[in-house]
Amino acid sequence: MTYTLFLVLIMIVAFLLILIIMVQNPKGGGLSSSFGGGGSQSLGGVQNTTNFLDKSTWTLSIVLLALILLSNFAAPKINAVDTSSEIENTIENREVQDTPAEPVAPTTQDSVQ
Repeated sequence: MTYTLFLVLIMIVAFLLILIIMVQNPKGGGLSSSFGGGGSQSLGGVQNTTNFLDKSTWTLSIVLLALILLSNFAAPKINAVDTSSEIENTIENREVQDTPAEPVAPTTQDSVQ
């Protein structure tokens, strides 16, 4: 149950992280500056939005990393020792069937000589 909760939270945080990263403008211009985005415009509220997006990106990435590490402890464990002991028990408890051996007939080469 807790593992499923961790998986749902990881999916939600990952989705929010993708959305916030897609909203951000590239800082160095990069590829977008060659397509007409080279002019620099500075508006009053843009700097505050950029700070919020940067902080939320870092926060969500840290939360995502913590959730992934914590989900490791909640993951269902498969005990390999039980599986091997089941196989060993099956092999040990098999019934051995005694089947009489068929008589071996003499070959024709032995009778020719």
